[in-house]
Amino acid sequence: MPEEEGAAPLRDAVDDIVDQWKAARPEIATGPMALIGRIKRFHAHVETALREYFAEHGLDVSEFDVLATLRRSGEPYELNAGALLRSAMVTSGAITNRVDRLAAKGLVERRPSPTDRRAVLIGLTPAGRRLVDDIVLGHVRNEERLVAVLSPEEREQLTVLLRKLLAAQGDTRLL
Repeated sequence: MPEEEGAAPLRDAVDDIVDQWKAARPEIATGPMALIGRIKRFHAHVETALREYFAEHGLDVSEFDVLATLRRSGEPYELNAGALLRSAMVTSGAITNRVDRLAAKGLVERRPSPTDRRAVLIGLTPAGRRLVDDIVLGHVRNEERLVAVLSPEEREQLTVLLRKLLAAQGDTRLL
């Protein structure tokens, strides 16, 4: 949303940090610092909103990520640990812990792969599928609330720019 003509420019907490740096070290170009600072601060707000929403449903963010990854993988809603690992970008120990917690809750189950006796498949249980299907729309509404201040055009611009930044870091493939 553009600022109204004649209104004081919109300021945020990062502006104060940048002002302090400009006073302390005026030779430093603070543009990248301001951009990354805003991304980090917004990320903190997003993480808080997601954590609170999923806690209402007995999950944490990482557990929902596993359930959602399995759900969007399509029938039969199962993947091997390696595919889950690549999706989550965490250590194998972290995936094991997530799957263990979800299995204890009856939301996922492990079973041997029919095509590779060394591999284990992790799949949604019927309860896991019901849960993820029940809460995903509320999750999207929660995310909508977080970006509601942006117009559709601004959202698209931001999407394009963030995609460009991610691609430049090599973050171009999920699985």
